[in-house]
Amino acid sequence: MRLELDDFDNKIIQALTSNARLSVSDLSRYVNLSRNAVTHRMNKLEKSGVIKGYKVILGDGLPVNEIVVAIMMVYRKDRMRDTEVIKYAAKVPEIVSCYIMSGDYDVILNVQARSHDRVHEIWKSVSSLKSVDDTHTTFALSTVKM
Repeated sequence: MRLELDDFDNKIIQALTSNARLSVSDLSRYVNLSRNAVTHRMNKLEKSGVIKGYKVILGDGLPVNEIVVAIMMVYRKDRMRDTEVIKYAAKVPEIVSCYIMSGDYDVILNVQARSHDRVHEIWKSVSSLKSVDDTHTTFALSTVKM
């Protein structure tokens, strides 16, 4: 059964996406609900899998807006059966999301790293996987919405 999200749930998700360290008190003021109501909603979102966890992305002391963001599009040799890229992505903390896509490239990796050198290391590792036929990487020039 799919969880139906209301405006309060969406505001909680939006706030936690921007800052996962917000206190329940701050969240309750932001969404205009009691702390108990916010705690109940957060528990519901976590139990249903809408919120799967909270994590820290290290940046060697750099502010978040100075993290290098790259989108790595990967074309696999056997795009229907091979999971090598997906398994690799699960092990690398700088790969913050991995999408299986339709179209020219069948896997898209969202990479957020502390430097261009680290993105290059990840690209070399992905490119050297036996199942990878081709990659295309683009870098974000600026952030307008997080």
